[in-house]
Order: sequence, then structure tokens, then C-alpha cells
Amino acid sequence: MGVEGGMKCIKYLVFFFNFIFWLCGIALIALGIFVQIELKNTLVMTGPPSASAAPIVILSVGVIVFFISFFGCCGAAKENYCMVTTFAVLLTLIFLVEIAAAITGYLFKDKVQSVINDEIQEEMNTYNNKSIIQKPLDDLQKKYSCCGVTNYTDWFNVTQFKPGHVPASCCRKAMACTQNPTPENTFDVGCVTKIEEWLKKHIVIVAAVALGIAFFELLGIIFACCLMKGIRSGYEVM
Repeated sequence: MGVEGGMKCIKYLVFFFNFIFWLCGIALIALGIFVQIELKNTLVMTGPPSASAAPIVILSVGVIVFFISFFGCCGAAKENYCMVTTFAVLLTLIFLVEIAAAITGYLFKDKVQSVINDEIQEEMNTYNNKSIIQKPLDDLQKKYSCCGVTNYTDWFNVTQFKPGHVPASCCRKAMACTQNPTPENTFDVGCVTKIEEWLKKHIVIVAAVALGIAFFELLGIIFACCLMKGIRSGYEVM
């Protein structure tokens, strides 16, 4: 037998929320790709790949949510107790993973500056005309109008350069500064500061999307549990 009355309404709500989850899955996949591209354009990862974990997690969750939504639709359409239960369990696990990821990100947020600082410093130390690091690091400094870790004087300690020299990518537009850099002709803000500003700006977008998805997931779990109860009771669809 099927579900009736209020349970029939719950059934259609589960359909609705699965459509929302399907859209959320697409949104997470798009967000993961966006973050991955921006990270590649922002940081040249020469050290541990820890910084690439965020977009991978976002992409993975997006793909899982995308497929779980179809599973939930089939369970609701067939009024299959086992499928709806599996859907509710999987959605709950995803919800818990997202909470764990948010807590982990919050706990390690203070280490971000240190990681970025070390990465850029390492890239500067391996910078030379034949290094694969040169172009990406030059692109980074041009894109964010920054120079060095904290400021342009960081380049003075790099062995590939003579004392008091900086790369051409540190120079302001139409100004030669490689041999005589000053705050007037050189980007005087460090890249760590610029990248932190970028992260603070975009973390708001990521957090807003995550909160919205988590809200719909929680509602989906509740309605799925209600539908499970209705299916188990064995009422007929009216």
C-alpha cells in the first residue's frame, strides 16, 4: 500500500527537496571548480598539496549529493522503505561531513597565513630564469599588484638577485624598478596580505552556499524520516 493524506504531501516534499539537492550538487561542483581554478591562479603549490584539499572536498561532496538526489527520487517514487532509509542515512552522513569540515576549517584558519608565507618564500628561493616557478610567481605578483612575502625588500635576500634588485613583475605599470626599487615605482604590499584579502572576500561566498545547502539537507533528512514512517505504516495513496 502507498501513503495518503499528510504523508502524500511529505512524499512530494521529498521530491521537491531532492530537486533542490540536485541543484545544490551542481552548485557545489561549480564552486569546487571555481575554488580550484582560483587557487591555481593564486598559489603555485611547490610543497604539500594540503591547500588543494578544500576544492577536492567541495567537488566530492557535490558529486555525491548530485547522485544521492536521484536515489532519493527513486525511493520516494516507488515508496521503497529501504531506498528512502538509505537516502536519509547517506544525506545525514554528508551533513555530518560538512559540519566536520567547517569545524576543521575554523580550527586551522589561523595557520593559513603561515602556510601561504612559507609557500611564497620557498617559491622565491627557487626563482630563476630556468625555473618553472618563475612565470607563475610573476603572474601572481602582476595579478595582485604585490611583491614579495611582506613587501618588495624580501627579494633583497634572494640569492638569484643582486642586493637591492627585484623581478620586473614587481614594477608598477610603465616603470622600471628592477635595479632601483622604491615604494613609488614598486608594488609595496606583500603577496601574503593580498592573498589573505582574497580569501576573506571569497570565504563569505563559500560559507553562504554551505549554510544554505546544510539547511536544505537538514529539512530533507526530516522529511525523509517522516516518509519512512508513512511507508512503513502502509497507507494507500489517495
